[in-house]
Amino acid sequence: MSSLFNRKKIIPRYKIIAYVMLLLGLLIVGKAFYIATVQRDYWMKVADRLKNDSVPVKPVRGNILSSDGRLMASSLPEYKLYMDFQAGDEDRDSLWESKVDSVCMGLHDIFPEKSAAEFKAHLEAGRAKIVKGRNNNPDTKGSRHWPIWNRRVSYDVYTEVKKLPFFNLPKYKSGFHTEEFNSRQRPFGTLAQRTVGDMFGAKDTARCGLELSFDSTLRGKLGYVQRKKVMNKYLSITEKPAIDGADIVTTIDVNMQDLAERSVIDELKLINGNVGVAIVMEVKTGDIKAIVNMTKCSDGEYREVKNNAVSDLLEPGSVFKTASILVYLDDHKCDTNLWVETFGGVMDMHGAKMRDHNWRRGGYGRISLPRTLEVSSNIGVSRIIDEHYGKNPEKFVEGIYRTGIASDLGIPLVGASPAKIRMPKKNDRGQWLNWSKTALPWMSIGYETQVPPISTLTFYNAIANNGRMMRPRFVKQIVKDGQVLMEFPPEVLKDRICKNPETIPMMQTILTHVVSQGLGKKAGSKNFKVAGKTGTAQIWNRFGNTAAYLLSFAGFFPADDPRYSCIVCIQKSGLPASGGGMSGVVFHNIAEGIMAQDVKMRVSDARDSLSVMLPDVKSGNILAADYVLNQLGVKTNEGWNGSYAEGNPVWGKASHEKNAVQLAQTKLYPKGLIPDVLGMGARDAVFMLESRGVRVRLAGRGKVVEQSLPAGHAIKVGEICNLRLEI
Repeated sequence: MSSLFNRKKIIPRYKIIAYVMLLLGLLIVGKAFYIATVQRDYWMKVADRLKNDSVPVKPVRGNILSSDGRLMASSLPEYKLYMDFQAGDEDRDSLWESKVDSVCMGLHDIFPEKSAAEFKAHLEAGRAKIVKGRNNNPDTKGSRHWPIWNRRVSYDVYTEVKKLPFFNLPKYKSGFHTEEFNSRQRPFGTLAQRTVGDMFGAKDTARCGLELSFDSTLRGKLGYVQRKKVMNKYLSITEKPAIDGADIVTTIDVNMQDLAERSVIDELKLINGNVGVAIVMEVKTGDIKAIVNMTKCSDGEYREVKNNAVSDLLEPGSVFKTASILVYLDDHKCDTNLWVETFGGVMDMHGAKMRDHNWRRGGYGRISLPRTLEVSSNIGVSRIIDEHYGKNPEKFVEGIYRTGIASDLGIPLVGASPAKIRMPKKNDRGQWLNWSKTALPWMSIGYETQVPPISTLTFYNAIANNGRMMRPRFVKQIVKDGQVLMEFPPEVLKDRICKNPETIPMMQTILTHVVSQGLGKKAGSKNFKVAGKTGTAQIWNRFGNTAAYLLSFAGFFPADDPRYSCIVCIQKSGLPASGGGMSGVVFHNIAEGIMAQDVKMRVSDARDSLSVMLPDVKSGNILAADYVLNQLGVKTNEGWNGSYAEGNPVWGKASHEKNAVQLAQTKLYPKGLIPDVLGMGARDAVFMLESRGVRVRLAGRGKVVEQSLPAGHAIKVGEICNLRLEI
C-alpha cells in the first residue's frame, strides 16, 4: 500500500459521499413512489393532454329515405378553410408574394360576396402575425389556423379552392388545410321537417322527429385508431373500425307531402290562419303518407315549428260527433229511425245554453239521427246521447274507449300523446267526483275531451277500413348496404271497433251523405265519392273568452273503395270560421291531387287521329323527343340508337320536313363554356346550364329566345344566366 494513502483521512470522506448518495437515492425513490401513488391521477391527466394514442373515428350517420327510396336526410361532408402561415420553407414567402394576387382574385370568383382586395387584406393580416413572431414578438396566435372563409363550404367549393395557385401545393408546403364536418342535409329542404327531424349543428346530436327517435340506429358506433410512434412518425393502426349507421325507410310519399304542404299553406295565407295541420294515411296499412305542421312565425311566413299533428291536445269539436253517434248505433242495433227535436236552434241543457250554428236562422227543428251528423247539430247529437246515457255516463265513455279513439298509438315521435277522455267516477257515497250534468252532452259534441289530430284520423281510418283499426306507421324498414335489417309490418290495433257488424257500413253511408248533402260539400269531388265530417270548435283562453277557432275536416276517399284517409285542422283567430268551408277546401285539394297522381295515361292516348298537323318540337334532348314522336305515330328520321329510359341525353335541334320531323344532333361546347340553349324548353335549358355550375333565372314560358350569357362564353364560378322564354 502506498504511503500516500492516508486511511484515516480518506475513508471518512468516502463514507460521507456514500451517505449523501444513499440519501439522494432514497429521496428519488421516495419521490417516485409519491408520484406513482399520491399524484398518479394528476400526472395521468397530464399525459392524456400531451398524447392521444387512441383516437375515436366517427361513423357516417345513416340516411332517412322516403317510401320510394328518395333521400329525405343524408350526411354530407362540409369544410372550413384555413391557412397555416408558419408552414413551408424559406422559399415559401417569395412564392406567396408572387401568387397572392391571383389567389385573392380566384377566391373572389368563388365567393363573390367578398372582393379580392378584402381577401388580400384579411390574409395579409394573418401573415403579419408571423412577421411579429420573427421579431421576437410572441403574438402569433391563430396564424397556424387562420380562417380563409368564415363559413363552411361544400366539397365542390373546396375542390375549386384547392385548384387555385399556391393552394394546390402540398399542405405542408402551402399551409392550406381544412377542417371537415359531417353535415346533415335534406335534399327536399323543409319538407316534413318536424317529422324527419333536425340535428344540432356539427354535434351530431338529434333534436326531434325520426332523427331523435331512431338516433341509435342512424348514429352507428364509434371506431378507434391507435397512434404509434415509429421512427419519429406517428402511424395510425385501426383498433376498432367504425360501424356506419343504418338507413331507415319511412312511409312518407314525397309527392303527397309536397301537395299537402302547398294546400295547407295556400289556405292559411288566404284566411290568415295561425296553425295548419294535415295528415294523410293509407287505409289498409296505416302508413302515414304525408304529415304537415305549419305555424305562422313573427315574419308572417309559415314554418314547421312543432309537430302539432301528434302533440296538440285540444278539444276536437264536431269531428268527435261521429264517435258519439257510432257508440249509440252500436249499442242500439243501428237504429237510424230515431228522430230528435232541436227546436229553434237553442236549448237549455241542464242549466246551460246549447246552440246550433244556425240558431239565429231558426235552427233545424225536428230531424232524423243521420241528419244530425249531416248538418252537425249540437242539440241533436247531445240530446240523443244525454237521453240514452245520462243516467249511466260510464257506458258511453266505455263505448268511446271501444272505438279506439283514446288508444295509445305508440307514435315514434317525441312529444306524441294519446287522447285524454276522462271516465266518470263516484265516491263511496255515490257522489260524482269528476262529473257534472253538463259533462256528457258537451263531451258528445267534442268538448271536455283532448284528442290530438292523429288519434282522430286513426279512428276515421278504422271506419274506412271496415272497423279494423291500424296503428299509424311512420317507418317501414331499417336497411344497410341493401340488406333489410328490420321490418316494421302493418300492425292492427283493434280488429273491430264495434260490436255490431252493421254499424260500420251504416256510418260509412252517413259520412258519405255529410259530404254529398250536408255541410261537407266543399270537401267533395266531382270525380270520386268522399266521406267525412266537419268540425268547428272554440278554443278558450284562461279568461274564459274565445281565443281562436279550431276548424277540422276528417274523412276518407274514394268513399266506395277507401284508399286514403285524411284530416285537416286549422287554427285561426276571429270570424268567419268554418270547418267545411276552410279545412274542407284543403281536404278537397289534397284528395283531388292524390287521385290525379294515380291516374296512369299512355302517351299514345294524346294522339288526335283527325289531325294531320305536326307537333312543334323544341330543341334539347332529341332522344326524348324521338321517343314521344314515335308514341304519337309521327315519323322521324331513322338511325337513332339507345334507350330513352336508360340512355344519356342526345342534344340537338328539330325541323319539319313534309309529314315528318327531322332530328339532328348538334355539337356541344366544352364543359367550361356556356352552351347554346336557344330554342330549348325550360327543363332542358336549365339542366344544361346548371350541370355546368351556372345559376339560371327564368322569365316567361315556352322556348328560350334570349340568353344573357352568349354561347361559347367562358364560365366563371357563381355566374347567373338569365333566360327569356316566349311561346
